[in-house]
Amino acid sequence: MKITVSTEVYAPIEVVWARYTSPEDIKVWNAASDDWHTTSATVDLRVGGKFCSRMEAKDGSFGFDFAGEYTRIEPQQLIEYRFGERSAKVEFAATGSATTVTVTFEAEQTHSEAQQRSGWQAILDNFARHTQRQHEQLR
Repeated sequence: MKITVSTEVYAPIEVVWARYTSPEDIKVWNAASDDWHTTSATVDLRVGGKFCSRMEAKDGSFGFDFAGEYTRIEPQQLIEYRFGERSAKVEFAATGSATTVTVTFEAEQTHSEAQQRSGWQAILDNFARHTQRQHEQLR
């Protein structure tokens, strides 16, 4: 089963792309709730390049690496990657004064569809808020 989540970011596509692929930015926005954070991130943004985000509960009770390999890159348009046996794609589309970011990923079997959709959507919404704040500060 595939799940799709989407958000609008009120910033130009080149800004959105840069914030989505920057390890320093990923550490700021990559969490589904306030009790989690990303402590480190690496990005080798090329086909065959690896990525890894270390996600941890702030209380230290649990953590995991969200890691994989990029399989297709179209700058400012598309990122496809594999993580474990699953795959995902991230699409970027300029829509007037905003950029729509759509993530489609293969679901896993442990958590319900609703839990997965909610978690990935929360991360994407954090990304939108972070990117818009950064963009407004630079204007």
